[in-house]
Amino acid sequence: MYDLVVVGAGPYGLSIASHAAAAGLDLRVLGRPMASWRDHMPRGTYLKSEPAASDLSDPAGTHTLAAYCAEHGVEPAHGDPLPLDTFTAYGTWFARHAAPPVDERTVTRLAPHPDGFRIETAQGERLLARAVVLAVGVLPFAYRPPVLGGLPAAMVSHSTHHRDLSRFRDQDVTVIGAGQAALETSTLLAEKGARVRVVARTPRLRWDAPPQPHDRGRVATLREPHSPLGPGWPSWVWSRKPHAVRRLPAAARLHIARHAPGPAGAWWLRERFEATVPVLLGHVVTAADRTAPGVRRLGGVPGERVRLWLRAENGTAHTLETDHVLAATGFTPNLSRLRFLDPALRESLRRVPGSDAPWLGPAFESSHPGLFFAGLLTAPTFGPAMRFVHGTSFTAPTLVEGVRHHLAPRHTTEPPGGTRTPVTRTPRPAPPRSARPEPAARTTEAVGREG
Repeated sequence: MYDLVVVGAGPYGLSIASHAAAAGLDLRVLGRPMASWRDHMPRGTYLKSEPAASDLSDPAGTHTLAAYCAEHGVEPAHGDPLPLDTFTAYGTWFARHAAPPVDERTVTRLAPHPDGFRIETAQGERLLARAVVLAVGVLPFAYRPPVLGGLPAAMVSHSTHHRDLSRFRDQDVTVIGAGQAALETSTLLAEKGARVRVVARTPRLRWDAPPQPHDRGRVATLREPHSPLGPGWPSWVWSRKPHAVRRLPAAARLHIARHAPGPAGAWWLRERFEATVPVLLGHVVTAADRTAPGVRRLGGVPGERVRLWLRAENGTAHTLETDHVLAATGFTPNLSRLRFLDPALRESLRRVPGSDAPWLGPAFESSHPGLFFAGLLTAPTFGPAMRFVHGTSFTAPTLVEGVRHHLAPRHTTEPPGGTRTPVTRTPRPAPPRSARPEPAARTTEAVGREG
C-alpha cells in the first residue's frame, strides 16, 4: 500500500513527485517522462512561454531551466523563444535528478478501495494507494469541432496528432483555429512544402507584443507589471493568486479559464506566418463531408477530398475543398474523457457548476477523499495558470500539503492519554535504475500529455 500514486510524468506529475518524495511519502510515479511533449508536438516548435516562466518545481528550487541550460552550455534569454526540444530535454533531466524513478506503465483502471484506491496497469500490475494524483496533461481533452466528427482520421486530425509534418508535403491542408497552435503549425506546414491556409471565426488575428525589459522603471512596471502569463494586472493576478481565483463565483472562474489569456500568436512567429500562410477570417465551419472519389487537383492522385461548408460574418455561405483538415482548436477539461476512471467514481465526483471539470478544495482534492487533480482539469477552479508550466510552482507544494493532511490520521497513533504522537515512516527505497521495467507499448487508454 503506497501513500501516494502519481499518474502522469509531465511537468505537473514530475513536480508533484519531487515535492512528495522530499516530504517522505512512500510513492509511485506512473507514466512516460515528458512523452507528450516529445511525441505530440511538431518538430521545430518553440515554447510560447518565456524561459523564466518554464521551470518545473522542486522543493529546493535548484532544478530550474536556467540550471539545466548552464550545465549544458545553453543560454536562454528573456525575449528569446525556447526550442521545444530544449524544454523536453530539461524535463527529462529534471525527472532523473529531482524526482523519484518513474515507472513507465500505462494506467487502465482506477477504482475505489476500502483503504483508498486500486490502480491497474496495461501490464497486469495492481497497486493500492491511500491517495492518488491525476496529472494526465491535456491529450485526453483535445477538442475537435463536432462538425468534423463524421470524417475519418485519415482526413481530419487534431494538432496534437503530429510530430513529423513532412508527411503533408505537396498536400492541401486547412488549419482551423486562431491561437498559437494553429498559427505555428500552419507556418511549419508551409515550410515543409504543404499548401496550407488558416480558417478562423475571429475577424482578425491577435499577436502578442515583444516582452518588455525587466528593468523599465517603477512607473511603467506599476502600470503594466510583467508576469509569467504576460503583461498587465489581470495576468499578474491569474499567475500569482490562484487561491484568490478559486474564491470567485464559478461562472467568473469558467470565463477566465476559457478566455484569459485569449488566442494569440507569439510575436516572434508573425513575420514567418504572414509571409507563407493565407488566412480566411470571420468564417465558421457549419458542416463537413467528403467529395466523390475522382482525381485530386493536387498531384493527380485519385481519391476523396474534404469539403468544408463555411458561413461568413455577413451570412454568405460557400464551400472549400482540401486534402486534410487539421483542428488546432485547443482542449476542453472534461472528466468524462478519463475512461480509465471507474464509472461509478467518475460520475460521483462533484463538478464545477456549468462544466465537466472536477470541483476541488483549496489543496486540489476532489469531492472523493484522497483523489487529487493537477493541470488542465484544475483551471476552472484555480484559473488559467494551470494551463501552463508555470502553474507547477503553486500546484506542487499546495497539493502535496493536501495529501499530507489527508494521510495525517493514518500517520499518527493515539496513546491512552489522548495525545497524538507522530509515527515516523520510512520511505520505500527506489529500485536501482537497472531494475526499472522496460517501457511498454502504448494502449488506447494511455495517460495523456502533461501541461
